[in-house]
Amino acid sequence: MPAKSTARRNEYLCAIERNQSGKYNVRLLALFGHGAAANGPNGSNGGSRSWSLPVYFLASSFNGAMKKLEESLQVLQKNEERLHFWSVERTDDPNLAGDLLEEFGLWLDRRRTFPKKAAELDVARERPVPASMLAPVRRILADSVSQKRAASQALASD
Repeated sequence: MPAKSTARRNEYLCAIERNQSGKYNVRLLALFGHGAAANGPNGSNGGSRSWSLPVYFLASSFNGAMKKLEESLQVLQKNEERLHFWSVERTDDPNLAGDLLEEFGLWLDRRRTFPKKAAELDVARERPVPASMLAPVRRILADSVSQKRAASQALASD
């Protein structure tokens, strides 16, 4: 476990909601470069800082959403440097990050709040996300969708 606290890691918060048209809205908050090595003494880390990227995508089924989630996590992991350049360093044109994300089927999420029911995932930088790590995420997201559905059905019957 000590390696977890000393290595720079990427963290992902994943949430899922159903929109009014019945599609699944999957939101990801990617937190790149977190961990003890990311912030050395006095908060410095030799020029590379932690940064975040909120994105989302839509899917027509839960299984489709989970497949796209896995693909999206792999893309975010693989393209961290490109995304950092376009979303952090090129602040004069924030649409560039959006254009790059759209290549991957993702969109910038401009909402300020993130759902409270979210799954967390920690992955070492520049490593693929193993499928075994996604099983707990899938369960948490399935529970959050089923709880919301049950709550909305209870309100409708009142």
